[in-house]
Amino acid sequence: MKMKTPDEISNTIFYPLKTWAEASPGNWNMLLGIGFVLLLVGLILPYAYYKKIGKPDERTNQIHLRSAYIVLLGVILSDIIFPKEYMWEIFFLFKYGLAFIASGIYLAVRYKKDFSN
Repeated sequence: MKMKTPDEISNTIFYPLKTWAEASPGNWNMLLGIGFVLLLVGLILPYAYYKKIGKPDERTNQIHLRSAYIVLLGVILSDIIFPKEYMWEIFFLFKYGLAFIASGIYLAVRYKKDFSN
């Protein structure tokens, strides 16, 4: 059995998306619009929970640091998974959108656990 490289695996997964997106301008614009919406939600969600949690102190500082760590892990994992040869602009939006949404979900769970009554 032949081992596949990460580039071959990502091409196997994302090449059908590339062919679908290049089939018509409407498909490309839909993918671009979804990326922008994902990024917008990804930026609003953590910002809202940062404001709800409040300024960093000895208790909330760990929450803020863990949230930044989740963003970093999301960006690194997306760099490994998404292909770099084609559609990198679209995958750039998806990479940061998904990373910030993951951070926002972590903040929402911690807010519900630690700050809700």
